[in-house]
Amino acid sequence: MKILVTGASGFIGGRFARFALEQGLDVRVNGRRAESVEHLVRRGAQFVPGDLSDPLLARDLCLDVEAVVHCAGSVGLWGRYQDFHQGNVQLTENVVEACLKQKVRRLVHLSSPSIYFDGRDHLGLTEEQVPKRFGHPYAATKYLAEQKVFGAQEFGLEVLALRPRFVTGAGDMSIFPRLLNMQRKGRLAIIGNGLNKVDFTSVHNLNEVLLSSLLATGSALGKAYNISNGAPIPLWDVVNYVMRQMDVPQVRRYRSYGLAYSMAALNEGACKLWPGRPEPTLSRLGMQVMNKNFTLDISRARHYLDYDPQVSLWTALDEFCTWWKAR
Repeated sequence: MKILVTGASGFIGGRFARFALEQGLDVRVNGRRAESVEHLVRRGAQFVPGDLSDPLLARDLCLDVEAVVHCAGSVGLWGRYQDFHQGNVQLTENVVEACLKQKVRRLVHLSSPSIYFDGRDHLGLTEEQVPKRFGHPYAATKYLAEQKVFGAQEFGLEVLALRPRFVTGAGDMSIFPRLLNMQRKGRLAIIGNGLNKVDFTSVHNLNEVLLSSLLATGSALGKAYNISNGAPIPLWDVVNYVMRQMDVPQVRRYRSYGLAYSMAALNEGACKLWPGRPEPTLSRLGMQVMNKNFTLDISRARHYLDYDPQVSLWTALDEFCTWWKAR
């Protein structure tokens, strides 16, 4: 099978492209940073540089491929709606249109469970529990991108969307590097009582279910899937495990949620007035994420995609720590 992986210069796209090559697939990759895909080219991937905001490039990328795994997109806790829309919705529209014009058979879209997040506690969220309104442009645009993908079914494109929570392992630059940096500077505190449970996903488990999504048939198609390790764990236990592994002092300071949220609101307000609108050190969304229970029901993926997460979170964390120390 010949596939295209977008966003291959990022963590998830790069790790899946490598895994796909190891499984014997013919892999074409696209990404923003050529130096980040050199290891994939050495393993046999075809690299096509360029920006997916160009619909002609997207069309060229999709030429003669059977399936696309779309991992490219804009992520973050801070930014303008139009920037998230460009990075998530417009790019996805270009990929969908290219798939249709080049007669690609299947599109596997990497979405996000952030679409569920409304600042409240949630345990065992199912795929249908999407709020009526979104509190952050990232969530809003990721959901809109999903709708663009599912809308292509009527034109014959086979589609699936995966919503993996807190993916980690070697190469993770988004979760623990930021927390480690904050703790080293003495800026990290446990928000609330520190007992809030969350889901994580080993990148190895995500790779397996992405491969399953490429091979799935019948009733498995046309659905969105929650993905996690299926074993919720108190967030701060996980954070402090990483701190210990990295020989960084554990997080022992506590801060009330109300105080932390108020400080974040003031920080955001100041950054909005500052020239260039820099990203605030504290954000209201960040405080909510660090304080609230947030877990997923993955029974749909277990049933339709035979998803059976085998790699534990602790193994993924050890892999991350070993990789980060070696950098």
